[in-house]
Amino acid sequence: MKDIIKENTKLAPSFFDSKESIDGDIATINFGPSHPATHGIFQNVLRVDGEKILSSEQTVGYIHRAFEKLAERRPYNQITPITDRLNYCSSPINNMGWHMTVEKLIGAEIPKRVEYMRVIIMELARIADHLICNSVVGVDTGALTSFFYPFNQREKIYELYEEVCGARLTTNIGRIGGFERDFSPEFHAKLKTFLKTFSKEFEEFDSMLARNRIFMDRTKGAGPISAERALEYSFSGPNLRAAGVDYDIRVMKPYSSYEDFDFIIPVGVNGDTYDRFMVRQEEIRQSLHIINQAYKNLPEGSYKGDVPDFYLPAKEDVYNNMEALIYHFKIVMGETEIPAGEIYHSVEGGNGELGYYLISDGGRTPYRLQFRRPCFIYYQAYPEMITGSTISDAVLTMSSMNIIAGELDA
Repeated sequence: MKDIIKENTKLAPSFFDSKESIDGDIATINFGPSHPATHGIFQNVLRVDGEKILSSEQTVGYIHRAFEKLAERRPYNQITPITDRLNYCSSPINNMGWHMTVEKLIGAEIPKRVEYMRVIIMELARIADHLICNSVVGVDTGALTSFFYPFNQREKIYELYEEVCGARLTTNIGRIGGFERDFSPEFHAKLKTFLKTFSKEFEEFDSMLARNRIFMDRTKGAGPISAERALEYSFSGPNLRAAGVDYDIRVMKPYSSYEDFDFIIPVGVNGDTYDRFMVRQEEIRQSLHIINQAYKNLPEGSYKGDVPDFYLPAKEDVYNNMEALIYHFKIVMGETEIPAGEIYHSVEGGNGELGYYLISDGGRTPYRLQFRRPCFIYYQAYPEMITGSTISDAVLTMSSMNIIAGELDA
């Protein structure tokens, strides 16, 4: 039996040379990379005793695209499309985090209207991100119906993206200095409708799972992590807050006028799958509250800052004004140099602290650019969180951590 299995499998030779019998309960199995339950292309090699996980080892890098090195060969305005392919469930947050990083380096003054517009778009992205995560957690407990309710709302958010930039998933939304154009009348109409209708449909989704006895039994106690261990791993975002740590970049280091808004930071207790689900549910409500405040108090003014060296002029100006044509040429060809400096700027992404560490030597492209990807940070804790649990709990834990392959591998 041992020889037949050894010949027809790719398991490590050391496994067969151990004292444990291949005919026994202990085995080594692959959880991913080509498996729908992993929700992405990454692998975990599980050592299991029946259904119980004894140990786990991750393998990452299956879709590594060398984004950081690509960015070091591109002018600053051309780096935006690279960022929205990190966490593609909340692309606009990635885009605008990058824009704020460059604006911080060049010392640009951004109009208040732009900051409020960014808040609206970023919080819509956060809602979409959390809806995807929590609906998938529902699917992995067997609740398929609950999957369709939030996806209906996500489509409405994508329609709002389309009104702003013409894209839906990888948005390339906004520019260094502001937006390409102001919010259109169609955007205003669709946003008003969304703000009126979202809560009712969201609460229907919440009622399917939040107090569902089967869902609670499946998620409570699955994949827990303590506040101390979460901090030691450098967790951030909903996964950290679910463990009981009240930390949010929007409050601790406000950016884009977040200090103007009143909202609550939900915090969990046990750091398990149920707490992560509930924290994201409440964050969705708080994001909707922030959007209502920002839209109600949207300032008058320009949708772009005065940064002609980095902001593409309007086409009609390029065709009819020599100065605009010169700026357009310099920006598109990457001939605009940026001040030398070294900065770090972070935003509260869908998964936590999304940071940009930028070094400029004064040239046309970054000397060095590194992304702080929340997924890459907290995925390191995954083996510890699932050791001792069952394989089905490992699936739930991964879903509730919201591990996005594009952000993990970068």
